[in-house]
Parts: sequence; structure tokens; C-alpha cells
Amino acid sequence: QVQLVESGGGLVQAGGSLRLSCTASGGAFSTYAMGWFRQAPGKERELIGAITKSGGSTYYADSVKDRFTISRDNAKNTVYLQIYSLKPEDTAVYYCGADPILHTLVVVTTDEDKDLEVWGQGTRVTVSS
Repeated sequence: QVQLVESGGGLVQAGGSLRLSCTASGGAFSTYAMGWFRQAPGKERELIGAITKSGGSTYYADSVKDRFTISRDNAKNTVYLQIYSLKPEDTAVYYCGADPILHTLVVVTTDEDKDLEVWGQGTRVTVSS
């Protein structure tokens, strides 16, 4: 089973951009579909999007389309989340997750019977206005 470590969070100004990274160790990264999630203060964790094992396809939640891009580099065991035009409401802890099944990543935040095989510990992003 892989372990996941997110990085790249911090304090950024509204309108700026940020790239978060999630690096895996201890397992076969390319056998996992990967997802990004976030949890804002006082809110439940929500899906941002997910990417297939090969990186050939991505899925995004409707609420974040156009400002978020997920990519992965299997040679570096890393998945990325690029965020553009940051807004104060993007302030949250951002998590990556891994599961062999892409569908599980897509539904995990809405299906109580589902959980991912692996979660990262999260990286905090704070957007100032």
C-alpha cells in the first residue's frame, strides 16, 4: 500500500495560482487512480477531481471546473493539482487520495459505504483577499 504526502500549500493572494503535489511511496503508484479533495473550515470534505491510472483521463466536480487541473507523472510517483485564479473561498485543507478504482474516488464523499484505500495527511491553503 502506498503512502501519500501532499505539499505546496501555504498563504496566497486572491487571483494567484498554486500547484499542489502529492507524492507516493511504498507501493505501485501507477496501479492507483488518484483524486484531490478539499475540506474548508466548518464544511464537509468535497471532491475536486480524479485522474486515471495512466493519466489519460480526468474527472472534475462541476463546482471547480475551469480553475483546477489535475495531472500526474508516474515516473515521479506524483500527482499534481494546479489551481488558477484563487479565491478566498478556496481556503481549505487539500487532500489527495488513492484507490485502484476511479469510481470510488468520485463517489467517496457522497457514499458513506465507500472509503479510499489511502488518504494523504493534507496540506493547508489559505487565500487572502
